[in-house]
Amino acid sequence: MDFSLRSVLYRIVALIVGGIFIYAGVIKVMDPIGFARDIDNYHMLPWVISVRLAFYLPWLEIFCGLAILCGLFYRGGLLILNALISIFIIASIVAKARGLDITCGCFGHASKNLSFAWHLTLDFVLLACVIFLWLSDRRQSQPGAASGALALQGSHGVNKKL
Repeated sequence: MDFSLRSVLYRIVALIVGGIFIYAGVIKVMDPIGFARDIDNYHMLPWVISVRLAFYLPWLEIFCGLAILCGLFYRGGLLILNALISIFIIASIVAKARGLDITCGCFGHASKNLSFAWHLTLDFVLLACVIFLWLSDRRQSQPGAASGALALQGSHGVNKKL
């Protein structure tokens, strides 16, 4: 793949993933008690912890989405989002195996009409996008590439005194 095409694809995926998490976080921030009920529907945590998570997780999603869009704390944002998506996928599968018929409520009322299979498919696609961003960023920041750029810069004979 051409370098410019790869960087454009990389940036588009970053914009989509960051935007999705900012949007999902804002929806949940606007109705924290409803989100606490959605967490409690999984029957995995006590109500008190569900409420605390409902007030904390949306802001974490927003900040991670902003980190991806702005590039500040980028790798940390990707790592946290990878963990959140993975935990959510596992919790959804466990809830379905226990016979619970739940909607995730990730995107407010827009996601309540989707089936479990569609939710799981979207979650795996989102996880694949986060992994793609992680691996693409890793390739761009390899030590050999940086030292090669420094060696090239140093070969121009620019001497600066501090």
